[in-house]
Amino acid sequence: MNLYAVYLGGFLSEGRMGEDHEVVFCVGDDEKAMKRAARAKWAGHGTAHVDAIQRLDVVDGWRISLESVGGGDVTVLDTTYEPEDAPPSWAY
Repeated sequence: MNLYAVYLGGFLSEGRMGEDHEVVFCVGDDEKAMKRAARAKWAGHGTAHVDAIQRLDVVDGWRISLESVGGGDVTVLDTTYEPEDAPPSWAY
């Protein structure tokens, strides 16, 4: 089994221009099946498409290993914005 990061894109709600994007994670062996599983996790409006998919084996020098613990996703999302974490305006 492998861990995949999948970058999804989809339409915004009516009256908005552009796309919404979301990163989801999936575990499996088949990239095609991971694309389907990722689209099923889409939380936006309508259906999503896959903009990018990446199997994650090593991150920042740390090997990724998986252990089954049963159950579904458990995600804690930090939606706080800390202005001091943003790059200076000249970096844009």
